[in-house]
Amino acid sequence: MSSTLTLDAQPRTVAVVSWKTPIILAVMTVLFALLPLLVPRPGDATFRLSGGGELFALPNLVVPGTATAWIAVAIAAVLTAVAFVLSARRIRVPMWLTAVYIIALVFGFLAWAAAGSSGTLPVVGLLGGALALATPLIFGALGGVIGERAGVVNIAIEAQLLAGAFTAALVGSLTNSPWAGLIAAMAAGVLVSLVLAVFAITYYVNQVIVGVVLNVLVIGLTTFLFRQVLAPNQETLNTVTPFKAIPIPLLSEIPILGPILFRQTIVVYLMYIVVFVVWFGMYRTRWGLRMRAVGEHPQAADTVGIKVARTRYMNVLIAGAIAGMGGAFYTLVSVPRFNPEMTAGAGFIALAAVIFGKWDPIKATLAALLFGFATNLQGVLSVIGSPVPSQFMLMLPYIVTIFAVAGLVGRSRPPAASGIPYIKS
Repeated sequence: MSSTLTLDAQPRTVAVVSWKTPIILAVMTVLFALLPLLVPRPGDATFRLSGGGELFALPNLVVPGTATAWIAVAIAAVLTAVAFVLSARRIRVPMWLTAVYIIALVFGFLAWAAAGSSGTLPVVGLLGGALALATPLIFGALGGVIGERAGVVNIAIEAQLLAGAFTAALVGSLTNSPWAGLIAAMAAGVLVSLVLAVFAITYYVNQVIVGVVLNVLVIGLTTFLFRQVLAPNQETLNTVTPFKAIPIPLLSEIPILGPILFRQTIVVYLMYIVVFVVWFGMYRTRWGLRMRAVGEHPQAADTVGIKVARTRYMNVLIAGAIAGMGGAFYTLVSVPRFNPEMTAGAGFIALAAVIFGKWDPIKATLAALLFGFATNLQGVLSVIGSPVPSQFMLMLPYIVTIFAVAGLVGRSRPPAASGIPYIKS
């Protein structure tokens, strides 16, 4: 006699209608309206839409800065009113409305910030740089999603990224092969995850504490090894041959999207594949079914024959390998050498993306892209001479995350058994 465990391919959601979303949209609209009202920007904003090399180059887009900002405010106000009407009728505010709202505000803000500046706003450079900054965050966020879906809180994403970056630099330098460095980075991520799994799954140690300790341990260890080993032997042990960008024929020549998406290195292309594989595997395969089962109700999973500890071990190790790939991006793509603490807290940003994305691989990827966009935007605006303080742009993703957790993108609930050790009775 055998029992079977049945879960829906897609996670079920309960339509809970509240006033959080329209209220937050209204607050954001009012705050944004204060920009052109209190600090009107004279002049036009110029958007450069071509990155160079496309078959069909697009002309620059010139718009009046302050007027465009007010148009964005008007669009946001209309969408906010629609959100209030839907909530009054007890209809959930659709995701497309929030997406259009964000696009309108972002475009209006860019027009206002770039108005009267000495340079043009490079759209391709802005979005391409955002993708580059978001790539390690996406790998880290996917590792966090897999771990927590299996019931293990992965606070050690920072340690996995940093260990991957260090190992990729060392092995890549010794072998003069970026591929060897990439594989070594994945192995380093798995090793860090193994330590997390042993303490969290086998010995039932508090998972948050283990993650924090691993972060401190790896930071100290890599800094010590850098000073004692890499720095004295910089040319032989810390000089990496990085991956080169590989333009995809035809696709790379598509206006705007081509230079952004299809003139990337192999690590970015692997990121595209990993995002799809994790999403497909999580909701369309037995692996994903069992992973979600032990993360939501390990007792029920155990009763139908799923080995909870083994399933959690396997998924935590897979998560470590993916996060290790993100660490390799730093030394095999961004900077061809290792520097102490070069991840600069990216693991914690990836953890925020996991929460923002509601523990879903696609939504977590979009959240990581938002963080990368905001980080790159502050650099671009400073180059073109915008008066917007860079500190404001750096804190923007965290403000958005707070709004998201408060209800802008719906209720954010982690897997029921996440962080709870399973002790078989």
